[in-house]
Amino acid sequence: MTPKTLESGASLPVSASPSGKLGSWLMVLATLGFALVIGVEFINAVFYDPYEDDYFLFRLAGSLSHLEIAPLTYLMFGSLLVVLMMGLPLAFVTGGLGVMYVYLVGDANMLNIIPGRIFPMMTNSDLAAIPLFIFMASMLERAGLIEEMFNVVYKWMGGLSGGLATATILASTILAAMVGVIGAAVVTMGIIALPAMLKRGYDHQIALGSIMAGGTLGILIPPSILAILYAVVAQQSVGELYLGAVVPGLMLSGMYVTYVLIRAKLNPEIGPPVPPDERISLKEKILLLKDLIAPLILVMLVLGLLFGGIATPVEAAGIGSFGAMLVAWKHGAFSIASLKDASVTTAKATAMVLWIMFGASVFVGFYILQGGQDFITETILGTGMSAYGILFLLMVLLVILGMFLDWVGILLLAVPIFIPIVKALSFEGLFGLPAVPGEDVVLWFGVLYLVNMQMSFLSPPFGYALFYIRGVCPPDISMATIFRSSLVFLALQAVGLLLCILFPAIVTWLPNMVYG
Repeated sequence: MTPKTLESGASLPVSASPSGKLGSWLMVLATLGFALVIGVEFINAVFYDPYEDDYFLFRLAGSLSHLEIAPLTYLMFGSLLVVLMMGLPLAFVTGGLGVMYVYLVGDANMLNIIPGRIFPMMTNSDLAAIPLFIFMASMLERAGLIEEMFNVVYKWMGGLSGGLATATILASTILAAMVGVIGAAVVTMGIIALPAMLKRGYDHQIALGSIMAGGTLGILIPPSILAILYAVVAQQSVGELYLGAVVPGLMLSGMYVTYVLIRAKLNPEIGPPVPPDERISLKEKILLLKDLIAPLILVMLVLGLLFGGIATPVEAAGIGSFGAMLVAWKHGAFSIASLKDASVTTAKATAMVLWIMFGASVFVGFYILQGGQDFITETILGTGMSAYGILFLLMVLLVILGMFLDWVGILLLAVPIFIPIVKALSFEGLFGLPAVPGEDVVLWFGVLYLVNMQMSFLSPPFGYALFYIRGVCPPDISMATIFRSSLVFLALQAVGLLLCILFPAIVTWLPNMVYG
């Protein structure tokens, strides 16, 4: 048995503790109850006519068919919240609840909704870009390019007050254009950049905040995995969404850098520069740039093919994956072992994303089939708020969801419901500023959603970036310090979101210029 250590130092089997016994009994009772339900329903299905009021002991199939959409809404999303708070994985919770409510509310024929929702996703070619971009990121990471990239930017910026934090943000921006995976960016930069900043006496909040904020840029800057998923769900062009996210992503990166440099200028002690004897000449800095040539060419090739309409997202991702293997080979990091590790990482990450997609699609698909979409739309539009008031409400809901759910779950649960609401609104501009053209609303809202998801990664108490960085922090840095370090950058992200709302051209200008 697994020992459980007590405060006194003694060891006690888990099953001998009161909580362990209670948990074991609850699991046994739950299993027996579930087996009883399955057995009774099996007997009903085999020996009793489902269309007659006749059954063995009880019949659950269709037992909630009388429910109106309002109580069904509270029941479905309330039960989802409860099981998520119990710590059960979202990938299986949404699908399991979806199937359960299909059975309880509908009939056997309604179970056809499950393959009907999943099969179109399985045949959507754009989704094939996800594993390819994840594989590309894994190969580049194993090639050691992230360390080289940070070293180059560090040497260039280290002489400035706050230079290491600035270098971290700039390196994270380049990294975002290479990988598009948040966890890898935050953890890797935390391992590389955090010790360097702490060694130089950087303020903990500046050091941690710059790593977390820079790492979240991967959600926004192409080739963002989340942008592909949004494009699939919202039936939006991936290329247009990528182009729409470029300017906001660079704008946020510039805001982070500006904040760090101003803070360090006003108070050099929070971000002291590298000592003069460790700095290098301009000639040496220029020579260092050769280390960035291969990855930058690869990024520009992939994004150039995509933005130019020469290749589809899948084709561009395939070229990027092959190019990543060539770059790894050039750096002496390509081997069968590294290829295997990258492939396993890709399979795990892709499986997680797809399982969440399938499960959430069944859950939301059933809810929409029952009239949930019309109920939510009428409820929100019936509040009498203006278009921008409703947009603000949707943004707040996304922030709240971001505190508790992961980004894939939020996308698949919220976006299919939010998109029809946004399409029904006209955004005429605030304070006399330009309006959002009707044909650009879905694109514009998509980028707002991506910026909002950046905020969710930094939002206490459960923002993912907070726990990613906690895993690589020294023990003396408390979780409270990590929370505080996120707040200023969270406010900067909110300002960036507000600018994208007030000035929609920040989002729509580049796609309109390229695609017309």
